Amino acid sequence: MLQFTGERVIPELMKPMNKLLLEHVARYQFSLEYAQGRVLDFACGAGYGTYMIAKENKKEITEAIGIDIDQETIHYARGKYYHPLVQYLQENTVDPELPEKLGQFDTIVSFETLEHVKEEDIFMSNIYDMLKPGGTLILSTPFGEGRGIKCGSPFHVHQLTEEEFKDLFHKYEDVTFYGQKGVLIEPLEDNRTDHLPIGIALCKKKK
Repeated sequence: MLQFTGERVIPELMKPMNKLLLEHVARYQFSLEYAQGRVLDFACGAGYGTYMIAKENKKEITEAIGIDIDQETIHYARGKYYHPLVQYLQENTVDPELPEKLGQFDTIVSFETLEHVKEEDIFMSNIYDMLKPGGTLILSTPFGEGRGIKCGSPFHVHQLTEEEFKDLFHKYEDVTFYGQKGVLIEPLEDNRTDHLPIGIALCKKKK
């Protein structure tokens, strides 16, 4: 049995109204409108989100692959969140050979992963290379003081500023930014006066 930590979301070990759980489920719910074809959940954790996509979009997707670096987590996902359209694999998101191993996808989701990664360039390059032309990327991360600056979470390398986050997606043809506070996800407009702590990028790769 996996152990609950301040960062790892394991629905069966959490209360239904746990804020962290609700936030994560909201992001996967948001992605359902766009998930189709061959789907990659980039750092899937316990697997509940990959399963959710497969179950809710079974008519729209052909396959869903969830990857995570931790073998115990992948073992748990295979047992707890089995679905005939889903495959869980132990892989490192910053393995330069990952695109060759897994091929390309119509949809890639990566929620609350970027802030854990030192090798940001490889991480973003792998995602771009594994996304098919015309494919959709949905990526989220919490905002903070900026790249290279220590933040309050011991689990995070750093937390990007809103500007740094937006600068990551210049390669993509069409990008829309959203912000999340609790379960509410809404457009991240430049003239907002209130603070939305989590950024979400919805991107289309050029065909």
